[in-house]
Amino acid sequence: MHLTLAIAKGRLQQQALETCRRAGISVPKEELDSRRLMIKDASGRYSFLFVKPGDVPTYVEYGVADAGICGRDVLLETSAEVHEPLDLRFGRCKLVVAGKPESAERGYNPLVTARVATKYPRVTADYFQRRGVPVELIVLSGSVELAPLLGLSDHIVDLVETGRTLSENGLVVIDTIAESSARLIVNRASYHLKRAEIAQLLASLREVLSAG
Repeated sequence: MHLTLAIAKGRLQQQALETCRRAGISVPKEELDSRRLMIKDASGRYSFLFVKPGDVPTYVEYGVADAGICGRDVLLETSAEVHEPLDLRFGRCKLVVAGKPESAERGYNPLVTARVATKYPRVTADYFQRRGVPVELIVLSGSVELAPLLGLSDHIVDLVETGRTLSENGLVVIDTIAESSARLIVNRASYHLKRAEIAQLLASLREVLSAG
């Protein structure tokens, strides 16, 4: 039976495809070099959808894709109803609260609304609400680090891999919200209706992980 996999475009895409290749799911180079957003592997048993990271859980939740590979940060933000059976152990990073050093020293004031710029409004709102701090969310799609520098926000919530971009812009990590890495997610219906195929996919990927 055929499986469709949704792959997050961008920073995780190459590692996701390499992990699949090592698991025996190989995509011809001419297919990868094309501009098509849906391609098949060499065996014809798998199709790949290349979509924005934030859309991967949606395609999987609604059954357009049987499974997908995306970061845990995306799963936390979307709260999609999917199975998450496997940590693929690449794309490791942290979802953090950051700001200028002086804001880190002051900490949070529960009597003052914190202005926070982020690409993760759901996660950010939950984080500050759990600490009893009122929050004003400023949703940005890129260059979040600019917000505190230009006075747009007090803090940011963003994904950090090495911390270099933060330090080069005079920002420091105030708190770590969550650890993130690439995860294999599976549609709930496909998990049962295509049990054998999903089990084979998981077994192949676990073999790759155990090999290091």
